[in-house]
Amino acid sequence: MVKVEGVRELDKALSGLSRETRKEAGRAVFVAADIVKAEAQHLVSQGSTSGQNHVPSRPGEPPNTDTGQLQRGILSRRTGELSAEVMSSAPYSAALEYGTSRMAERPFMRPALNKSRRKIIRLFDKVKEKVLR
Repeated sequence: MVKVEGVRELDKALSGLSRETRKEAGRAVFVAADIVKAEAQHLVSQGSTSGQNHVPSRPGEPPNTDTGQLQRGILSRRTGELSAEVMSSAPYSAALEYGTSRMAERPFMRPALNKSRRKIIRLFDKVKEKVLR
């Protein structure tokens, strides 16, 4: 699980803002989660061959698609007014992301968050500009 710090402080700062401002921020949070979801799905689908010709990814690289279950299982959902989560429902997601005693990690969620960071910052900058007008 990836932990994002500063959420409580942000929520406290936003609590004094108007309902419309909180609504805009909440939409942006969900869009940000969707951006990470799309990037994770993209990382899993890159350079992969499914079925009989499947080749596993190398350690440290995102996993290659085989059955498609991992890619289909990457979901985003709103969990509150100002919160959302991105998760993978495939039962082997954690083993791929963090590795096991018998397999090196093949992360896809953490790299997706890192690759999405700039887009998310730009998104929130746009929301900030809109709200300050």
